[in-house]
This record gives sequence, C-alpha cells and structure tokens, in this order.
Amino acid sequence: MKTRSNVRVKALALSLFGISTIYIAGQTGARAKTDRPFGDVQVLATVPNPPGFPEGIAVQGNKVYVSGPARFGTAGEPPSKVFAFDTKTGELVRTYAIQGENLSQDHANSCIAFDGQGRLYVVNIQLGIVRIDLGSGQQEVYAAPLPSLAPCSMSAPPCSPTVADLPPLPNDIAFDAAGNLYETDSFQATIWRIPSGGGQPQIWFQNSALDTPFGPNGLRLDPAETKIYFAITAEGIGGMGEFLGGKIYTLPLVASPMASDLQVFHQYNGEAPDGIAFGRSGNLYVALAAPFNSGVGILRPNGTEVTQLHNAPSSPIFPYDSPANIAFNKHGSLLLSNHAFATGIPANFTVLDVFVDDKESPLVKPNVP
Repeated sequence: MKTRSNVRVKALALSLFGISTIYIAGQTGARAKTDRPFGDVQVLATVPNPPGFPEGIAVQGNKVYVSGPARFGTAGEPPSKVFAFDTKTGELVRTYAIQGENLSQDHANSCIAFDGQGRLYVVNIQLGIVRIDLGSGQQEVYAAPLPSLAPCSMSAPPCSPTVADLPPLPNDIAFDAAGNLYETDSFQATIWRIPSGGGQPQIWFQNSALDTPFGPNGLRLDPAETKIYFAITAEGIGGMGEFLGGKIYTLPLVASPMASDLQVFHQYNGEAPDGIAFGRSGNLYVALAAPFNSGVGILRPNGTEVTQLHNAPSSPIFPYDSPANIAFNKHGSLLLSNHAFATGIPANFTVLDVFVDDKESPLVKPNVP
C-alpha cells in the first residue's frame, strides 16, 4: 500500500537522527506539586494496547481524553478508540469505540478538540470528523473525509501543490470563534477549513513550501486569535544525509491567506515538531517527536527558544518516546500523548505529566450547530 510505505520511509528517516541537548530525567512515584522542579516528568497513565499509538489529547473538566491508534496497518484490528483518564490519578474511567469504521480496511484516529457544549471532535481517517456526546456516547459524522487531490502538475484546481500524488493524511484540528474548524493535511500541503455546523472541508491554504516529507501537523490559534500557528514536522534530508528538522509557521486568521502571508516563526535543527499548545505565559510548547531525540521545546512569543526538555542520555526512549500532542492540566503541567511510533513499545504508549509551572491559554471552544 503506497500510503503505508511512505509512512514507514518517513518514520525511518526521522529515527536516524537525534542528539539530546537538555534533559530532565523521568520520575517515578508521586510528588507534592509544590515540590516539583521545572521539567519534572511522570507517567500519568498507560494507554491500552491495542490500539496503542496515541496521538490526540485534550482536557475537559477532571479528565484527559486520548485518541488512537495513529498508525497505518490496522486492517483486521478492533475499532479506533478514545480513552478518558482521570487527570489526577491516571485511572481509566471510560472508553469510546468509534462506530461505523470498516475494520477490514485501515482505520485510525488522529487529533481531537472540544466545542463549547463539551462535545468531542475526533479526526478519523475513514469517516472524517466524528462528534461524540461524552455523556450518552452518541456519535455522528460532523464533517466528510478530506478529498484526495491530484498534484497541480497533473490536474486543474482543486489540486495539491505537491510533487508526488499522495492521499490525504488528516492530522490536527482547532476551532475559531466563528465555529470554523481548521484541519491540517500532512501529505497534501494543505490546511482545510470546515464551516460551522460541519459538512464538506474546503481548501483554506496551500503552498508548495509545505510539500515536505511530513507536512502540516500540529495546529493552534494564538492567544489573541489573530493567527494560526502550525508545525511542519520534517523538512527533508540534506545532501550530506543530515535531517533538516521542521518549522513552526504562522498565517493570519483571515478568509483567504496569501502565499506572502506565510511566515516562519521558528526553524528547528534536527528536531521534529509535532503537536503545539500555548501557555498563559505566551510561550509556545512544542512536542518534539524525532525518535531518540524526543521531548518538549519551549518557544518565547518572539520565536526564540527558552529551552528543550529531553531524556537522560542513559535512557534515550524513556520517558519521552515521540510525543505527539499536548494539553494542559490545571496544576501547571503539560500532558503529552506518547506516540512511540518508531519503537512501538507498548509500555511507552503513555500520557506524560511534565511540570512547567504554566497553565493553558484557553482554547477556542465555540458553540456550533
């Protein structure tokens, strides 16, 4: 299958590089919260396997919701799922199996988001955006799957500004105040917009600069709600075989951004940025997903780097093993979904609690039909 082989090639390329710079060793056992040093990291919960390979993560009330599996090769396996864990104890309190998937074909969940009514939106590669009422468990398809676009060199618009003809890879989502839902497409160099109330995704922004080995990924609105920030996970491989790392880009939150609006916020050198989240401090927290160089990057509002948190050199894949996405609890910690896509170690399919002495810049959670 073309899609699966491409993902394996990209995963292999990412796994070849990684040197830890600054590290905070993983902690075991609970600590008093006032006692925790900056960067202290603990395992809050382990995600059941199957499905494993967690990606989406979001907090609502006293629960953290985690979706998966974010991988290919799932044909014949049980349904994709969302798990709800207690944010204090890590106890698994409820499981939501996605309804309506064709289990004989690849099926997977990527990222998730909440609306103002507390309903959960789940990116599913088969069904599109699935909306779940967490109380009743009722599910509905909110938005259609992303269309497959031929390269613009082969087709008139709508088309993809890519060299290769790849299928869509739906990834992260975020709402604006008007109820529009923005969705990154990592293989088609496209960010889509779904109108309030759902329906058919519409092309919002495309650019050949986003045609990289792993394109648009983590996505968030800035605290002022005037820009969209998004990650490009892998720029490519250089002439000497070096991993070129990814970037964080910005675009103005307007109806139709232009190519000239695309701005680089931060360039990484050997790191693979994935999910992102803003703190009340104004800092941007970035999940760094490169195998053996995993951790968290922290960027100031001007795009310069505060620091990176990594594993100890003696423990290259624990506790961080390719974290995919980020949420906040209410006690100064980041909660990370540990994807472990390259190692595939079930014990590393975890939710990590990383103390950064910051809280969430409130996400936009509009009321939508």
